[in-house]
Amino acid sequence: MADTNHERLTSYLADAHSIEEQALAQLRTAPEIAGTPKLAAAFRDHLIETEGHERAVNELLERHGASPSRVKNAVMKLGGKGFVLFAKANPDTPGKLLAHALSYEALEEASYALLAEVAKALGESDVAETAERIQSEEMAMKERLEGCYDDAVDASLAAGSAELQEQLRTYLADAHALEEQSIELLERASSRDDGALAEAYEQHLVETRDHSEAIEERLRLLGGDPSSLKDSAMRMGALSWSTFFEAHPDTVGKLAAFAYAFEHLEIGGYEQLERVAERAGDHGTAQLATRIGEQERNAAEALGSLFPQAAQLSLAAG
Repeated sequence: MADTNHERLTSYLADAHSIEEQALAQLRTAPEIAGTPKLAAAFRDHLIETEGHERAVNELLERHGASPSRVKNAVMKLGGKGFVLFAKANPDTPGKLLAHALSYEALEEASYALLAEVAKALGESDVAETAERIQSEEMAMKERLEGCYDDAVDASLAAGSAELQEQLRTYLADAHALEEQSIELLERASSRDDGALAEAYEQHLVETRDHSEAIEERLRLLGGDPSSLKDSAMRMGALSWSTFFEAHPDTVGKLAAFAYAFEHLEIGGYEQLERVAERAGDHGTAQLATRIGEQERNAAEALGSLFPQAAQLSLAAG
C-alpha cells in the first residue's frame, strides 16, 4: 500500500509540474499580445510567481524520489504555445487571452486544491502546505485578471474592424459555441461520476441547455444566422483543451478540475459580453449575460466545494 500511495502522490505532483510548464509557455508570450498595460503587467508579475511554483513542485518531486514527466511536459508546453497562436489569430486577442488565462488559473487552483487533499490523506504535510500556498497565489492571480475586463474589452473592440453591432453578434456566437462545448463536457462528466458531483453536473447541464437556447434566440433576434454559429464553433474549437486530456488520465478529480476551469472560461466570456452589449446600448443582451454569468459563478462555486470528495474518489479508484 505504501508503494501505491507513493505512486499516487508523485503522479499528482508530476501533473502539477506539467501544468506549470504550460503556464510558463503561455506567460512568456502573453504580455506581448495582451493589448493593455494592466493585463500585460498581471502576466509579467505572475510569470515570476509561476517560475517559483515550477521550482517548488520540482523540488517536491526530487524529495520524493521522482522526476517530472517529459511526455506530459512536452504536450502541455505545446498546448500553451498553441493557444497563443489561437489568440493572435482572433481580432479580439486581449479578450480571448484574458478569458483563457482566467480559466487556466482556475485549472491550477483546482489542481492544487486536489493535490493538497491527496497529500493530507496520505500524511504528506510538506506537500499539502506547498500546494495550499501555490493555490492561494493562483486565486490571487484570478482576482487580478478579473480587474482587467474593461481594459480588455476596450482594446478588443478597438482592434476590430467591424461595426459595434457586428462585433456584438460575434461575441454572442462565441458564447453559444462555448455553451455547446459545455453541454458535451457536462454530459460526459455526469455519466462518469456519481453522488454529489454527478448531481452538480446534471443540475448545471439543465441550466447550460437553457443558456444555449437563450443565446441562440438572442443572436437571431439581432440578425445572426446559422453560418455565424458554425464559424464561431470552428473558432472556439481550439479551446476544447484537448491537450490537457492527452497528457492526463480522465480521473474523477481531473474531470472536476477541468469542469471548474471551463466554468471560468465562460465567466470570462460573459463578463466581456455584458460590457460589449452595454457599449452597444443593448440592455437586453447585457441583462442576459449578467444572468447567465451569475449561474456560471454559482456552478463553479458548487464544484469547488466538492474538490475534497473528488480527491477521495480519485484515491479510492487507485
